[in-house]
Amino acid sequence: MGTPAPLGLQGAYARGQRSTYDELRTKLLDVASGLLTSDGPESLTVRRIATEADCPTQVIYTMFGSKEGLAEALYLEGFERFRRRLESVPLRTDPYDYLLALGPAYRDAALSEPGYYSLMFERAIPEFVPSERARTLARAALNIFDRVIADCISAGYLVPTQPRRVADALWAAAQGALSLERAGHLQDAKTYETVTTATISSFRTKSG
Repeated sequence: MGTPAPLGLQGAYARGQRSTYDELRTKLLDVASGLLTSDGPESLTVRRIATEADCPTQVIYTMFGSKEGLAEALYLEGFERFRRRLESVPLRTDPYDYLLALGPAYRDAALSEPGYYSLMFERAIPEFVPSERARTLARAALNIFDRVIADCISAGYLVPTQPRRVADALWAAAQGALSLERAGHLQDAKTYETVTTATISSFRTKSG
């Protein structure tokens, strides 16, 4: 009977296995996102993704269970990437300055991940309906806006109201401008900046 491997080596092996799994999962999701952007939802077959990713189809079934499971994984991955992009914005001492800084980061996240964005906000896969759990997690990924808006209200910059009300108005303004920009009707970020800043300003206090 062999000598058990030291715990440290077991831990290192487990981490290595997890790292390999995560890398492959990310690769598959990025391949699927790219296909969605270039060839539309019809291209998201398990066989096509496996071919593009150079892996067995069984790996995809093992990781995601089905095409619907893959779509939900893409949806959640997109929101997770948005969360990371927003949380990478350096903190500001002034919460209002911080709120204004989050706007460009949101736009950058949308334009740099078109496949994920189209699934998250534009129903790029018409038959896909996120589960309630996925919707809850997706909204939580954008909670940074609620938190910063709450700080702005506490600091007297914005009128006393539910932070979600301000966040939803800002979200609607951002999505409208982004949709026009992605469709080629806007050539730069000026309109996005104008409408998002105007939306925030509409909630400013007279003394803020």
